Amino acid sequence: MAVIAFQGRPGAYSDLACRQARPGWTTLPCPTFADAIDAVHDGRADEALLACENTLAGRVPDIHSLLPDAGLHIVGEYFQRVEHCLLGVAGAKIEDVRRIHTHPVALGQVRKLISELGVEPVVQFDTAGAAEMVAQWGRTADAAIASSLAAELNGLMVLRSNVEDASHNTTRFYRVARKPCIPSPERTDVLTTLLMRVGNCPGALYAALGGFSRHGINMTRIESYMLDGSFAATQFLMDVEGHPAQAPLAAALAELEQVSDDLRILGVYPSSLSRRA
Repeated sequence: MAVIAFQGRPGAYSDLACRQARPGWTTLPCPTFADAIDAVHDGRADEALLACENTLAGRVPDIHSLLPDAGLHIVGEYFQRVEHCLLGVAGAKIEDVRRIHTHPVALGQVRKLISELGVEPVVQFDTAGAAEMVAQWGRTADAAIASSLAAELNGLMVLRSNVEDASHNTTRFYRVARKPCIPSPERTDVLTTLLMRVGNCPGALYAALGGFSRHGINMTRIESYMLDGSFAATQFLMDVEGHPAQAPLAAALAELEQVSDDLRILGVYPSSLSRRA
């Protein structure tokens, strides 16, 4: 049976995303993103699903540092709506809750609930891990913010669903594998993820990105970060619309090669239907 790895405990939102992105596959929980990448390399998993950005929390820093040297290929993307649930032990009622346990990012996304209930927010390492602890403690005063899957796996009750402050809370994931799975150049729904470096001098970024504009290439994402603690050069991770074998993107990449360093393609893959929903 095919296996897909993710970072987190069983029942994490990444686990839920894996089950929906790859129905019927076995999910493999891993302590860190690096462990999930290693699981693909050593054959314990066929793919990994790596969170790369969230509409509320922004980019996932670990992925930006790990992905360039991971030696894997991006073969797809997946969008997971984050629907936080308030979870308690069997027999608990909302009025019993005195403490809410979850990951710090999730705590920041349920401020209205915390204020409404007047409870103590308690930081834990993981949403699903918080659900595990609440189940182990068996106390009605302790609740967790986690997914409905975490409730199912840990025998907890959903005291209230969709307790997040913002309804647009969505996480985007890269699906990565050992081998590329490049779609046909005839497709019009293709994304290409690129990595490049530019020097820290006037006009360097303008020169590097100008080709995309000249050839009508839409850039859907760009992230920058320093290399090895140096201010002398900056690395950019970009998602652009188009296939490298299609004339417009091919021309833009040819120009980019002339003005940037270490240009690499990390993946060519179909865009998610969620982008067009």
